[in-house]
Amino acid sequence: MAVPYRLSLSGSPGSGKSTLAKEFERLGFYVISVEELAEDYDCIGEIDSEDNARPIDLDKLVDSIEEEWKNNPPEPLIIDGHLSHHLPSDAVVVLRCSPDILKKRMLKRGYSESKIRSNCDWEILGSSWNERQGDIPWTEFDTTENDVHSILMSLSLWISDGFKPNTPPSVIDWVSKMED
Repeated sequence: MAVPYRLSLSGSPGSGKSTLAKEFERLGFYVISVEELAEDYDCIGEIDSEDNARPIDLDKLVDSIEEEWKNNPPEPLIIDGHLSHHLPSDAVVVLRCSPDILKKRMLKRGYSESKIRSNCDWEILGSSWNERQGDIPWTEFDTTENDVHSILMSLSLWISDGFKPNTPPSVIDWVSKMED
């Protein structure tokens, strides 16, 4: 793809967004997290004792970057974060992971039982796909067993082909997989 772009990496916590973002960074891409953007634009609150996360005022963040982001970035920009699909990007990658594996990953991180349950439920129900708006290209990758390098290779092909197809031929459906 000739024109620099903004690519959002979204998905449930533990799905591999930051791991993939680090690989992009290692290859020389500019990577920023949603949290860093929120800090830069003063759109983030203090740590919430309930879920140990810092709430982000998404509306304020989108309003803050809207004018600046009307122009293409000087180089490709990778936006890492489970809220990144809400930002004005050129394409969205949703990383998906089996709820059983996701639960194990979140347990290792010390997440609370309620946070694990809500994130696994969100993954089962379709993750970021339920929040898709507009017609920018979206794709998804199953990170349950696929390694970061194979995902990066497939993603590179999707990018080099101008983010085509605009949507994957099918979307991961954990409910039907659980019924099998």
